[in-house]
Order: sequence, then structure tokens, then C-alpha cells
Amino acid sequence: MNAIRPWRTIERRKCRQIMVGSVPVGGDAPITVQTMTNTPTSDAQATIDQIRRCEDAGVDIIRVSCPDEASTAALPEIVRAAQVPIVADIHFHYKRALEAADAGAACLRINPGNIGSSDRVAEVVRAAKANGCAIRIGVNAGSLEKDLLEKYGEPCPEALVESALDHIKLLQDHDFHEYKVAVKASDVFLAVAAYQGLADAVDCPLHLGITEAGGLIGGTVKSSIGIGNLLWAGIGDTIRVSLSAEPEQEVRVGFEILKSLGLRTRGVRVVSCPSCARQGFDVIRTVQALEDRLQHIKVPLSLSVLGCVVNGPGEARETDIGITGGGAGKHMVYLSGVTDHHVQSADMLDHIVSLVEKKAAEIEGEMSDAGEADTVVEAAE
Repeated sequence: MNAIRPWRTIERRKCRQIMVGSVPVGGDAPITVQTMTNTPTSDAQATIDQIRRCEDAGVDIIRVSCPDEASTAALPEIVRAAQVPIVADIHFHYKRALEAADAGAACLRINPGNIGSSDRVAEVVRAAKANGCAIRIGVNAGSLEKDLLEKYGEPCPEALVESALDHIKLLQDHDFHEYKVAVKASDVFLAVAAYQGLADAVDCPLHLGITEAGGLIGGTVKSSIGIGNLLWAGIGDTIRVSLSAEPEQEVRVGFEILKSLGLRTRGVRVVSCPSCARQGFDVIRTVQALEDRLQHIKVPLSLSVLGCVVNGPGEARETDIGITGGGAGKHMVYLSGVTDHHVQSADMLDHIVSLVEKKAAEIEGEMSDAGEADTVVEAAE
């Protein structure tokens, strides 16, 4: 598709690949979506319940905070229950990092310079190596080192990059290379510039995020601008959309960003109009209901929901399923871009959900058949 539409092509930055548990990050691996739990990690069941909701939303990696010994004590149960790799978020207390590594964390989120002496960094590295843990270096504009603030006068791209390079050197000095790096800021301009500078300076995977981005709407906009800008430029291997909202919402927004750029294709991609006086049905409420009822769909497919015939037929030609509003409560349904049948307003919502579920089942069957065919070919070879 990109060969005939070169303006869609995104050339990803080349970097080496690391493993976060069973999930590859970097290289040619798909860009992964992360989130972070907000339950007390010491409450294992509450944390597991929240992880389940995030897994249902499609999360690839989940981070949990480990501020105390009670949190790392709960980690083995959480790791066993989770179906995705768990990252332990550590600040200052190197013993928490040691405990988290032993408890089965797939990755430690630390700043080596905040752990303490070189001996303590060495202990953390030994624990990470012994347990197959990756490390995520997390530089943040809000917690830059005092000497860098004095040197640069304020958080700036150069300061964030220098901090990241200093932390990287601490790991490399101990012959540790299974790391990824983030240079986050709440200021979109600062974050983007810092990531651009870091991308040129290192060959490791980069974790993208606009930190403290805000609530669901404001944070989504800021994250989409910042993360989307970098991804469009080919920068970024794993992302977390930081919102003052439930973690599963972060996951959904993350996938929407990736879907918009054609970098991941999970679930239903909805094309819908903002609605106007020409609409033949209540577009806004219909789209809200469809998005809610179709969250369980995992396979990629497209659905257009247009209120009238101005743009409806054209958009429907480009989607798997389409609905275009008509007069007298009678609307046209398109299948694979072709007009197929009409549906009345009263039956429309259930009918569209049924069509999407049927199409999703067909796609799943095709994917399963293709997988079996690949297996047969591999066996024959």
C-alpha cells in the first residue's frame, strides 16, 4: 500500500532490540503500548484487577510502582497473574530494585544516578542480569539533576539528553546494555526536541511519552501532538500516554495514535462525521454507542458512520462496513465498499454491531488459516 502511496511511508529509526520479558522492543518489532497502574501495588488483587482491564484494552507492557517493601512483596503474585510483562518503577531505593528483580519483574524503571554509589548500581545490574531484567532509564524535566540545572539554567533539550547519556554510561560501565531510555517533559516542544537529540546520540530503543500531560481530553491532545510528531518522524519504539484518567484509557488512546499513523492496526477504526442538520440519524450518540459496544473486537477492521450522502458513499468505499444516513429513517449499509442493503433507525445499532462481529470472525478465521498454512510450509521446508 505504501509503495503506491509513498506519502504514507514512515521510515523508523534503526536501533538495536531488547526484550522486556517476552515482548521485543526496538529493532523491527511493533511499537508497543504501555500504561501504569494507580492502585497500591501492595494490594495485589486490586492491582491484578486493573491489569486485567488494561489487558482487555490491548496493553503490551504494564508498569507498577514499588515505593516500599510491601509493594515488592506483592510483586510475585502480580507477575504470576499478569499476561503481559511487568515493569517495576523504582525511585532512590536500590533495595527495591533488587527485590523487584528477584520477584520476577521483566524490567526495572530506574535512574542509575539516583540509586546511589557505584557499588549500588553494580548490585542492581547484577540482579538485573541474574533475573533477565531489562532496565528503562527515565529522565524527566521535572526532576533533573541539580548540577545540570545549574549548568543550563533551566530544563532544556540539551540538559535532558546529557542526563540520559550520564545514566547510560553508568550502566555501560558495568557492561549492561539491555536498556531503553525516555526523556519526558510536560512541555511538548521540550520533549520532542529532547527525543530528537537523543535519537541522534544513541542506538538503544526509546520509550516515548509526554509526562503529566493532563486529563483525558487535554492530555490526549498533547500526547497526540508530541508522540505523534515523533512517531511520524520514525522515532520511538514503545509509548505511554500519561493521562489523569484510568490506565485502560491510556491504552486506548495509545492505540488510536498508532492506528492513525498506520503503525498498529488493532480493533475497529471508526471514520465518522461531526454531524450537521443533514444527518439522517443521531451520529454523535450512535458513534459513542458503537465505540463502547465494539471495544471487544481485537482484529483490525474499519467502519464508517456518516450522517448523510454528501461524503457517506465516498468514505464507505474505503471501509469494511459503512452506514450512510438517509431519509424517513431508512439508511444505506455498505459492505466492502459496495451498497448492499437498507436498515431502519430502530434496528441500526444492533445491526451494525452484528455486521462488525461477523466480519471480525471472518478475519480471525482467515488469519488462523493463514497461520496454519505458514506452519505447513515451514514444516515442508
